[in-house]
Amino acid sequence: GHVVGNFLSGALRNPSAAGGQTATMFIGIAFAEALGIFSFLVALLLMFAV
Repeated sequence: GHVVGNFLSGALRNPSAAGGQTATMFIGIAFAEALGIFSFLVALLLMFAV
């Protein structure tokens, strides 16, 4: 949501710099998704293992 929206906003303002930032954006999205999945797994572990 916000990550991609802010990236697109910046890319529209400065299209020449967007190419170099695309990989960084995808890495950031991957970390955000991984944090959510990790939190979900910890919650399941706490619910069923404790």
